[in-house]
Amino acid sequence: MELRSELLKSIWYAFTALDVEKSGKVSKSQLKVLSHNLCTVLSIPHDPVALEEHFRDDDDGPVSSQGYMPYLNKYILDKVKEGSFVKENFDELCWTLTAKKNYRPNGKTSIPLKDAFRFWCLFNFLSEDKYPLVMVPDEVEYLLKKVCMAMNVELNYVELEDYFSQEPLQQSGIVVWKFLELVNSGKLTRGIDKDALSMAIEEVYREIVEDVLKQGYLWKKGQLRRNWTERWFTLRPSTLAYYVSEDRKERKGSIPLDRNCCVEVLPDKDGKRCMFCVKTLAKTYEMSASDTKQRQEWTTAIQTVIRLESEGKKSLHKDLKLKRREQREQRERRKAAKEEEMLRLRALQEEKEKKLQELELLKEAQRQAEVLLQQDEQRRRAQHEEMQRALEVQLRDAEQARASMQAEMVLKEAEAERQKKRIQELEEMQQGLEEALRLEIKARQDEEAFRYAQARLLAEEEEKLKQLMFMKEEQEEYILKTQREKQELRQEMETKSRALEEAQLHLEEVRVNRQRVDQDVMAAQRKLRQASTNVKHWNVQMNRLMHPIGPGDKKSSPGLGGFSSFRVPSQKDPGLKLRQKSEEREREESKENVESARRLSQASDMDTQP
Repeated sequence: MELRSELLKSIWYAFTALDVEKSGKVSKSQLKVLSHNLCTVLSIPHDPVALEEHFRDDDDGPVSSQGYMPYLNKYILDKVKEGSFVKENFDELCWTLTAKKNYRPNGKTSIPLKDAFRFWCLFNFLSEDKYPLVMVPDEVEYLLKKVCMAMNVELNYVELEDYFSQEPLQQSGIVVWKFLELVNSGKLTRGIDKDALSMAIEEVYREIVEDVLKQGYLWKKGQLRRNWTERWFTLRPSTLAYYVSEDRKERKGSIPLDRNCCVEVLPDKDGKRCMFCVKTLAKTYEMSASDTKQRQEWTTAIQTVIRLESEGKKSLHKDLKLKRREQREQRERRKAAKEEEMLRLRALQEEKEKKLQELELLKEAQRQAEVLLQQDEQRRRAQHEEMQRALEVQLRDAEQARASMQAEMVLKEAEAERQKKRIQELEEMQQGLEEALRLEIKARQDEEAFRYAQARLLAEEEEKLKQLMFMKEEQEEYILKTQREKQELRQEMETKSRALEEAQLHLEEVRVNRQRVDQDVMAAQRKLRQASTNVKHWNVQMNRLMHPIGPGDKKSSPGLGGFSSFRVPSQKDPGLKLRQKSEEREREESKENVESARRLSQASDMDTQP
């Protein structure tokens, strides 16, 4: 599958070179010639009958790449066998077709055509597996760095970065012709000898494309004659071949390398130094390097090949290319994840700002509600003050009438004494009522119901006051008549006494009603205390939301429950001020109600006296 992918990359260049009009289609006659040449270099029997059947003369028009792929797969690529052809010849065929159309050398700084071909092969090897073929900037830097390392020079990173910064569209990758144009510009090879550059390109080409991990001269000890002979060694995955000379025309043999092989360093002997051996299951091969550095490089390279064989990998640079691609993909995924995280944080920030705006709106609504509540409270307070002034006026009138009656009713001292006792009992009851009302905190939910009950009691007391006033007027008339008719006065006094008893019974009923109201007040107090506890709890939760935990704040202990983070509200807490005002207002109203009840009871006692 990997060989098919590599072959398709080169064929793609040949196909696009034949597409003169850049329409994505090639004439059938050109495809027939291309197919014949491909079969020749791939050592595949050419089948002209199949070719004619696939591209019949009655088919009109050129053929696209999609139309050519079925024939290419079935009659050419499916028959290819690895090792049965020279891939360099195949690449040269495709390079010849595409270079005539696309490669444009630019004078003295241009590299030779052979080096351009090798760069083209290296580009195909390192390019991404998608069409059109491009090589990402990381792979461009890797390839140029390998060439510079082969020449023992440093890569000019500044020129490379300037090139990519001037071409923003090439950040995702460049095509091979742009790459060759960059190399031919001389910016990256300034001051480097062309011969040294060609040797470096050939070395990198051998290493990456032909999988030559290491090559060079070594002394080898013979297996039969046991003499030492200098050979040119070439190390590839799974084999170590040796030739008579570096032109590699006459191959003398090869050493198969697999997971069962090993390499060992040997001491100097037989006049040879820097010795090492390669042990296989069948034989042991002894070799000698020119120096210690070369021996170290050879042993390391052979161990790398053995490791690749044990891991089941066929090519070192293909494995490295996949690893670099995985690293790029991981960087892109991390970058995408980071961008996604930034977007999520930005969304959270916007949501937080939106919630802060909603909180500001809630605070404004709360302030408006407080203003409306204060206005309502002032209005109710004014109504209570007006009612209190009216009651005071009525009580003053009743006291004046009582004083005049006491001056005129000397004979009624005994009855007055009994009334005083009754007044004392009422005062004691009033004191108890004051004590109960001081502890009273009205719940907002029951406030209106309680006020209706209070208004009803006040209406009843006012009605009784009117009756007492009427009785007082009758008593005044009766006093005027007493001088003339004392006997009639006594009879009338008896009648009034009976009426007074009835009034006292009615007053007892009023007291019973008051006790029932007191019980309702106590229930309201319990509800208000429960509501106050809930309000404190929600104030704590609101304070926690309004004061987020900073980086240096300590977390609350999990064992303390929901009230572990309770803090004393500040003086600027609007909820605390509202509750304090409500409690003060209710205490004042309770005192006013107690005072009104006391005065009303005194007035009723005065009215019951004959």
